Amino acid sequence: MADPDTHDQNIHMAKLNISSLLKGETPRLIDEWQEAPKFWDAIRAKVDEAQDAGQYILTGSSVPPETDKIVHSGTGRIASMKMRPMSLWESGESSGGISIGALLDGAAFEAAESQRHSLDDIAYLVCRGGWPQAVNQGGEIALDRAFDYYEAVVNADITRVDHVPRDPERVMRLMRSYARLQGTQSNLSVIRRDLSEHEANGLGEDTIDSYLKALRKIFVVDDIKAWSPSLRTKSAVRTSDTRYFIDPSIATAALGLGPGDLMGDLRSFGYFFETLAVRDIQAYAEAHFGGIHHYLDRNGLECDIVIHARNGRYGLIEIKLGGDDLIEEGAATLNKLAKILNPEKMRPPSFKMVLTAVGDWAYRREEDGVIVCPVGALKP
Repeated sequence: MADPDTHDQNIHMAKLNISSLLKGETPRLIDEWQEAPKFWDAIRAKVDEAQDAGQYILTGSSVPPETDKIVHSGTGRIASMKMRPMSLWESGESSGGISIGALLDGAAFEAAESQRHSLDDIAYLVCRGGWPQAVNQGGEIALDRAFDYYEAVVNADITRVDHVPRDPERVMRLMRSYARLQGTQSNLSVIRRDLSEHEANGLGEDTIDSYLKALRKIFVVDDIKAWSPSLRTKSAVRTSDTRYFIDPSIATAALGLGPGDLMGDLRSFGYFFETLAVRDIQAYAEAHFGGIHHYLDRNGLECDIVIHARNGRYGLIEIKLGGDDLIEEGAATLNKLAKILNPEKMRPPSFKMVLTAVGDWAYRREEDGVIVCPVGALKP
C-alpha cells in the first residue's frame, strides 16, 4: 500500500471496492495496511466467511490507526504481534545452548557452550543492531544501516506517522537525550533538564511528550514497565517505566558512536549492551507468551530484567559486561531480591541469572544457584 507505483491506485480501490484487493491466494499479505484502515473491517468479515485461520497477514511500520477509524475490534479474528529487530539467536550469533523457555518451565539446567564473542565483537553487534539487511552484510556497510534508519526516523518517519510536522533538529536532540538516559526511569522533567544541560536548545515537556508518543507509534522507543511483586517488607517500589530504544544501534547512531567509541568507554558500553540484552530477552519472552519488567525500590535495590510468563513463573536477570567482580555484584543483587519476596504470596523464581556480554560457557554457581550466561548462549 506504500509502493509509489501503485499507491494511488490501491488507495482509490480501497475506497471504492476493497474486497478486490483481498482476492488471490491465501495467506495474502497486505503491507502498510494502515494506509487504508478499512482493511481491518473488511478482513474481519472475510475471516468470518472463510471460518479458517491464517488467511491474511497485515504488516505495517507504525501502530494501527485510531480506533474511531475501525468499526469492529477484531477480537477472536485478528491477533497482533510486534515484529522486533533480530535477536542474536535469530541472526545466527548465539549457540542457543540455554533456552529461556526451558528455564521458566523449571527444566534441569545443563552447562552449555556459548558462541564465542570478544568484547570487540559485542561492541560491533551493538552498533550494527538486529536489522535484517545489516545482518546479511558486514563491516562498515552493515554499520551504516543503523545511521540510515536513524536519519529516516528523524527526517521522515516521525512526521509521516500522523502527518504532524516535526522539526528534525528537535527530534535529533531528543533522541540523543534518550540515548544518554537509556536504562533509567527518567520522567519528562529529567529529560527536559538533560536537554538543557547537553543541547544548545531545550524542549518543553509537552513537546517532549508529543515527540515520544510519535516515536512509540513507529516502534523506535520501547520502554519496559515496573515490576511490583509482593514483598516481605513494606519497601516502596518505583513504578516509572525504564527508557530503552527497540534496538541498541539507534542509541549509538543518535550519538554518532561506533564500536571503537564503546571500547574506549566501558562504563557507557555497559548501558548500550544492556539495551541489546533487553532487546533479545524481550523477544525470547514473547515467544513464550511472556513479557519483561524492571524492578527498583526506594532503597536502591534494582533488577534489570524480570521475565514473567502467563502461568506465573518468572526469572530474575542482572546484565553485566562480564568479569568476576561484576558477576559477583550481579549475583548479590539477585540473591538479595529473592530473599525479600513474600513466599506466602509468590512462588520462588524459576531461575536467577547474570547475563554477560562475553564468556565461553553458561554455568550454574554451586554456592547460590545463580546462572552465569553469556548472551551468545541464549535462545527462546
